[in-house]
Amino acid sequence: MEMPRRVSPFLTLVLTVVLLTGSSYAIPAFSRQYGTSCTTCHIDFPKLNDFGKAFKDAGFKFPKNDEDFIKVPQVMLGAPAQKELWPHTVFPGTIPGLPPIGLRFNQFFQVTSKNANNYNLGTTGQYVPRTDFQPGYFSIFTAGNFGSDIAFWVDDDLSVAGANANGSLGDAYLRFVNVGRYFKLPTDSLTLKVGQFELDLPFTQARAYDISAYDIYSQANIGANLAAPGVDNHTTLAGPGRGIELSGGHHYGGYRYAIAVVDQNTSGTPPTNQPNVPSATGVGFVSDSNFKDLYGRFAYRFNLERDPASRHDVQAAGATGPRDHTYLTLGSYYFYGRSVQRISGESAVLTGREPFYRVGGDFDFNYRKLNLYGLFMYGHDNSLVLKLAGNGFIPGTSAKFNGGFLQADYMALPWMMTILRYDRVQSTSDFLNPTGGNYFMPVGSTRDRVTPGVQFLIHANIKASFEYAVRPRQALSYDPTTGKALNPFRTNTATGALEFVY
Repeated sequence: MEMPRRVSPFLTLVLTVVLLTGSSYAIPAFSRQYGTSCTTCHIDFPKLNDFGKAFKDAGFKFPKNDEDFIKVPQVMLGAPAQKELWPHTVFPGTIPGLPPIGLRFNQFFQVTSKNANNYNLGTTGQYVPRTDFQPGYFSIFTAGNFGSDIAFWVDDDLSVAGANANGSLGDAYLRFVNVGRYFKLPTDSLTLKVGQFELDLPFTQARAYDISAYDIYSQANIGANLAAPGVDNHTTLAGPGRGIELSGGHHYGGYRYAIAVVDQNTSGTPPTNQPNVPSATGVGFVSDSNFKDLYGRFAYRFNLERDPASRHDVQAAGATGPRDHTYLTLGSYYFYGRSVQRISGESAVLTGREPFYRVGGDFDFNYRKLNLYGLFMYGHDNSLVLKLAGNGFIPGTSAKFNGGFLQADYMALPWMMTILRYDRVQSTSDFLNPTGGNYFMPVGSTRDRVTPGVQFLIHANIKASFEYAVRPRQALSYDPTTGKALNPFRTNTATGALEFVY
């Protein structure tokens, strides 16, 4: 990956918080529907407690006796007797009694290190402002249940960073809960989701509650010139998938699995670093419409309550009422796909398919007010290099990366949560050393970040957040003889956010 010296690596720094932070959604429509507070399902929105996880697993319904708790009755789409007449009539369903629509808006203020622009000394390139106010997302979302255990969800960012052109569709799907009953399978052992959705990641990015995104989720694998010149794969686990997902189990105890088949999202910018590409050809990297990416996850949660009744219930019992279990979750995940490069010659188009995978493990431990969790990921992309004769490909050096994060959340008060997170990504293509000409040799590079933070619930639906990201010294270029960094800089950032949902 070549970085021109006059192009700042922070062209999007001011928007990083806005564009990479997941769309965090609490659903105030459910509060209206059930006549209850957001804190029924959320610890610090949108972070779910155990009851919120059970509500989601059940298809956005109370896990037991839902009809007894709903305050706004559902509207019947047909008479109940039609169930007995099916298939000679339309099977009756329901829609929410009130349109389950919610809105969300957030805004940010950011302060960056004084020397963040050191790399630009002596040039007229773009500079990073030290302080910046920035609007975030203005989003609309809706979710609920149509009866017959058919759940739905749609969210859309109408505006991002103050520009409607930056908005996009988030998740949009139908989820058929407990379809396993039609095959005589145990309850909740098989669920079908169809549409556009976030993969069943160990920890959600689309509904993250931190200001900053998980660095490892947004890591793409791009070949570092001579090391892996054929790799230009922009797939990240932070992006949504379009396809189907089969899943089963529960998030609040016991096993949980998910298998997804989704369209590819591997298109990238044509590289300029293929040393063997004849000048008469063009290079393009596109998705392979004849192949689908595959994702699989399995996890098991051990509820560690001493009391057997609490251990197996949706929530544990406490002196002051229900609370989250003491638990330990262990999991693993695997993603497989193929990126495609097509090289157009004078008389033929050569197509190279480069398999890639992402694999990792995770854990999640909760004890009363403390939640400690983390994730590790390894990424590997096969590389193909065009032959000198321009009539085919040969294997090249693979592009690789690894890393993850470790985070601790502590509820100091029911309305205040403190956060401490460590992110690490190690990739040979992150930083490059010039060796003359247009080619660069890769050097091993590690990106570390320590981020303490605190979040306050002003009301159950209004939140103020603060984070301070501490990053190591960086550089865009190095002395080719000594390896010494030229014009080193830091990008430590302090970010405050204020958001509400309605």
